[in-house]
Amino acid sequence: MTKELRRLSIVMLFMFVSLFAAASWIQVVEADTLAQNSNNKRTQLDSYEIQRGSIIVDGVSIATSTPSDDRYQFQRVYTDAAMWAPVTGFFNPALGSATGIEGAMNADLSGTGSNAFFAEIERLLSGQPQTGFSVELSLNTAAQRAAYDALQGLEGAVVAIEPKTGRILAMVSTPGFDTNLMATHDANAANATYEALDNDPAKPLSNRAIAGDLNPPGSTFKVLVAAAAYASGDWTPESTLPNPARYQLPGSSNTVSNAWGGTCGPGDTVTIAEAIRLSCNIPMAELAVELGDTRILEMAEKFGFNRSFETPLASTPSSYPRALDDAQTALTGFGQGKVTATPLQIAMVAAGLANDGVVMNPRMVDAVIGNDLSVLRAFENTEFGRAVDAEIADEVTSAMVASVSTGAAQGARIDGIDVAGKTGTAENGSRPHTLWFTGFAPANDPAVAVAVVVEDGGGQGQSGSGDSIAAPIAKKVIEAVLGR
Repeated sequence: MTKELRRLSIVMLFMFVSLFAAASWIQVVEADTLAQNSNNKRTQLDSYEIQRGSIIVDGVSIATSTPSDDRYQFQRVYTDAAMWAPVTGFFNPALGSATGIEGAMNADLSGTGSNAFFAEIERLLSGQPQTGFSVELSLNTAAQRAAYDALQGLEGAVVAIEPKTGRILAMVSTPGFDTNLMATHDANAANATYEALDNDPAKPLSNRAIAGDLNPPGSTFKVLVAAAAYASGDWTPESTLPNPARYQLPGSSNTVSNAWGGTCGPGDTVTIAEAIRLSCNIPMAELAVELGDTRILEMAEKFGFNRSFETPLASTPSSYPRALDDAQTALTGFGQGKVTATPLQIAMVAAGLANDGVVMNPRMVDAVIGNDLSVLRAFENTEFGRAVDAEIADEVTSAMVASVSTGAAQGARIDGIDVAGKTGTAENGSRPHTLWFTGFAPANDPAVAVAVVVEDGGGQGQSGSGDSIAAPIAKKVIEAVLGR
């Protein structure tokens, strides 16, 4: 072979390898991205011929597709639509839109992703119609229903998590809406429904569990501040702080008080554990200033603040800002000021404490199921990271147990079960309070961690409290998970 032929052969080989690599990249690595691109009309039209897979909870389909007599061939149908709306979202081929799990898992549900390649081959060989894959969720129907029923008439949300795994057992946001109305193939009707929901001041389209307008977490944040104090090595649960009836914020003329206007117990000083039990603002504000915003920020980020989580639904990051002055830092000591959080994030704090200080990444999909009921893809439990040592988690837990048994969170008490919990009643200026509860049970072997938020004062203006409104909701969810 002459030098010229050898050189030409090398060039041709390089071109062939490049073409093969590019084709493989497009057909394998980029397959799902290209298939789900909204501009890919061919995939969109092909998907109409495929019966969409089901969304399954506890072995029961909560979203299915039935034959229709229009160009889209299949109609999406939701069971208990409003209860599951924050989870399922809706799928509408007429609008080319999909939200919630319908959007996040569209490649599998529609049978148009890379996982559908072998299913398509099997369909061609067998002559059977292709169907999308089903998605099995981690949610617990009893817990979801308990949360949804307890939130009726309220603007709020509940998130329940299995502490050892991060599996989401409940995700409810109220008021809900009928996803069947958004799934109609009448585009004009769907758009009219969307416009009405979007203009509703109660914001039913917002998933308050993971997004929406974030609220200050109030006194639920005290457990995180206590954890930061213990982790520093400079404080223990028995460390004491001054116990005045009013506290002037550093460098400010503004003062803060405990919720009842008096001191935190009878003494001149009070322990951190007692401040948690009674939910006192002033000692926690003093502690936050002594700790400094950097230490609190570091602990908050160990629990997941300042980042988004995909469950696979993307959450809005909860926020603990950097470079706070002492006055703002003091306010964050009891969950006020510039700190904001989602119920998902507050549930992760409780779940991390329940799991001996290890925070798990939250998830709500267990598996993708094939047409033959085989598991095509299982989703594993993964660690976000260790927030605190187990001993510190136990110390914070002890104060939370005391809060439920004899302190400020007795609305979550369950006979025969030790519940660890913390209430929160966050102020919003002249607007109604935001009401919170977070906790877990059983305290010695946690099966569930839960966070509840109720906005607009629970309809009671500034008279409602986390203990009277949010804690009983959490109690019902815990009882549902424990089969009580």
